[in-house]
Amino acid sequence: MQTLLSDYFPIMVFVIIAAAISAAMLGGSLLAGRQNPYPEKVAAYECGFDAFDDARRRFDVRFYLVAILFIIFDLEIAFLFPWAVSLGHIGLFGFLSMLGFLGVLTVGFVYEWCKGALEWE
Repeated sequence: MQTLLSDYFPIMVFVIIAAAISAAMLGGSLLAGRQNPYPEKVAAYECGFDAFDDARRRFDVRFYLVAILFIIFDLEIAFLFPWAVSLGHIGLFGFLSMLGFLGVLTVGFVYEWCKGALEWE
């Protein structure tokens, strides 16, 4: 039991320090910040769009298209970092596999570009 407490003691210290720093920052921002809300700031939608009247009203699909395209190319970048770190160990096969992966994504990007999916009008 004593060794279990001694193993977790540094973690408890870090959690307590993190909680204290977080509370101090939150309290400092509440004390130092200007608390002067105005009706536009506390409105339901701060993004500049008017609130929707009806839930069945048509919504522009381009918002979703941009989000999906962002996810696809963001995942590409997420795959590139571990590949670049381990490139010395995986050799030529890993390099050619990544070139194939990037080729497929490039073809998809060119297709989206030609179809006009990236244009916002």
